[in-house]
Amino acid sequence: TVHRAVLDFDFEKCCSVSLSPHNVYACLVCGKYFQGRGPSTHAYTHALEASHHVFLRLDDGKAYCLPDGYEIEDASLDDVRFALAPRFTREEARNTSVLKQWRRGLDGSEYLPGAVGLNNLKHTTYANATLQAFARVEPLRVFFLNEQEKEKASETRNKSSRAGVLASRFGELTRKMWNPRAFKGQVSPHEFMRAVVASSSGAFKVDQPADPVDFMQWLMHALHRETRRHGGGSVVDDCFAGEMEVVTAGEPDETEDAASKDAAEVSNVSVSVKRTVTPFRMLALDLPPPPLFQDAMEKNIIPQVPIADLLRKYDGATATPTPRGGMRTFTFTKLPKYLVVHHKRFTKNAFFREKNPTIVTFPIGGRPLRLADHVPVPVDPRTNEPEASSYDLVANVCHDGAADSGSFRAQVFHRADGNWYDARDLAVDEVLPQQVALTETYVQIWERRQTDAAPRRAEEEDVFGLGDLGGGDDAMET
Repeated sequence: TVHRAVLDFDFEKCCSVSLSPHNVYACLVCGKYFQGRGPSTHAYTHALEASHHVFLRLDDGKAYCLPDGYEIEDASLDDVRFALAPRFTREEARNTSVLKQWRRGLDGSEYLPGAVGLNNLKHTTYANATLQAFARVEPLRVFFLNEQEKEKASETRNKSSRAGVLASRFGELTRKMWNPRAFKGQVSPHEFMRAVVASSSGAFKVDQPADPVDFMQWLMHALHRETRRHGGGSVVDDCFAGEMEVVTAGEPDETEDAASKDAAEVSNVSVSVKRTVTPFRMLALDLPPPPLFQDAMEKNIIPQVPIADLLRKYDGATATPTPRGGMRTFTFTKLPKYLVVHHKRFTKNAFFREKNPTIVTFPIGGRPLRLADHVPVPVDPRTNEPEASSYDLVANVCHDGAADSGSFRAQVFHRADGNWYDARDLAVDEVLPQQVALTETYVQIWERRQTDAAPRRAEEEDVFGLGDLGGGDDAMET
């Protein structure tokens, strides 16, 4: 009598009658949730009225027969228990980057674990795109797929009323996204978004759109706080933490106490140079302003800028103005394993929000971004050589539509499959790498290589992979 096609364990685990989240059972015949299993409980009453007798306790996955009340110990329900709470060993978690596992759902549709759609609850495209991008970060994914490692870290965190809830829900969602034995090829982040609303005190809601940059920064900080280790640091810092030296010059330095005198009487002002080392998890790149006027054909030209030009902001020589009238330069002192880049595409004034349509060109399709070719990189003290600074793009969050009414989607690289996928909520389609380079990118995640590979040949640097169209009769025949 078990009907697996109607089972959905993604939504909030509360009784459909009393709305209580305690001692909830799922009817494996109709898929509804009911509280309790003893006499006069909602699950007991449902078993008598509907003649549905197989129930699964959502807390621990134990199955019971009602109204008799005895436990069912049968291996045929193992797939249901695994769909309720997927489990991964450390080896299985690491193999998600190696094994290509196409699966088929109960409805006959095929899906690839790690490239499944996420349900848009109302205005949660910003969260779906962020979750798809974070699923490409291998150390973060392995940490949350392997439940034992997460439990070890959770024992050391500072326990409070809300501590650990967000990390637990994020781990559950990550395991469901990579579940190779799922009943369907999509996941609903319902419980995760409930934890987000509670942990952010309403800053991020289901029924209100938000910015993926703000959500990504908040999520990294929240996961860092809940997975912090005793000795300091967390899995978030292991992935995204970097450092840069900030040199500020030209700002006035008041040497006298302005509180004791009128501001106009403070005359002892000098100019100083300050050097500080600042940690970062996300890198902001400024896009050039778009053209104000149309061209001769009375059309607005969409400008293009290579990412190398945007990175000059961090070459240690290009000065950026500060709000206090000074100038500031940036130099990397520590490179992160995963470089999160934010292209500042939106600007807001007193009247409306504007979107910069500039297209950013970047290497893709096996061609790395070599930071050492554009900005100074740290030197390895052991070899006195520049550190490995080649990065491969693994996730690209882009924006479609107008500034106020558009939507976000993620284009992600599935390492085991070797292909790029465009994830727009529930719809996940394979795309060419060249299509990724043509989007209005907003946030990117770059993965650092262990070593800088030798420079590629000229034909391998072709952006669109077309090669040389000439070359004689052999080339034309090919």
